[in-house]
Amino acid sequence: MTERDRRAHHPIFARLFARMSLAALAKGQADHRRELLTGLAGRVIEVGAGNGLNFAFYPISVTEVVAVEPEPYLRSLALDAARAAPVPVVVTDGLAEELPARDSYFDAGVASLVLCSVRCPADALSELLRVIRPGGELRFYEHVRADSARLATLQRMVDGLFWPRIAGGCHTSRDTRANLQNAGFKVEIHRGFPFRPCFLLAPVSPHILGVARRPAGSPAIDTDLRRTL
Repeated sequence: MTERDRRAHHPIFARLFARMSLAALAKGQADHRRELLTGLAGRVIEVGAGNGLNFAFYPISVTEVVAVEPEPYLRSLALDAARAAPVPVVVTDGLAEELPARDSYFDAGVASLVLCSVRCPADALSELLRVIRPGGELRFYEHVRADSARLATLQRMVDGLFWPRIAGGCHTSRDTRANLQNAGFKVEIHRGFPFRPCFLLAPVSPHILGVARRPAGSPAIDTDLRRTL
């Protein structure tokens, strides 16, 4: 197994995530995912597609979804979900930090509950900026660093002690809105809200959902021959 495979292979967590995500869907997350994707159109890239829970909520104005998921078990579930999707979905292996796509190929990107677990958020967002066309949008739905000092302290503590090791690399305290802006996206719409389908998930209860855009005049970003879609 290569280093890249080891980074993406979380067999125990993947099975737990698949079960817990279905429970979260029934407790209100379906509405979040529907809100996330409403109004999308054209070609879309989704990073960290997991078990494909977003697929059922894509509007028919979307002509193509390329769903990138590196974890083998979750990718197998995403392939099943893609067959039932209302729009064409291609599920592919890959990392958010090394997207298998050409510059400016997509009209939009989707990142949902994934930027917490990528190795380097700056690299992942730089890749999304690269593959989304100038003027295109990035829809995001993530758990984030808490505004509450007490909860933020808890997040830092669990991140340092055990959370990333048992949760597939997930970090509870990333400042996703700031990371988006630092990467070059313009955050146009966002709202924060608490969501905790289970009391054990208190450290990841603060969420943010919104729309960011690649500025229309932003320059092309260098790529390499590995990105061939």
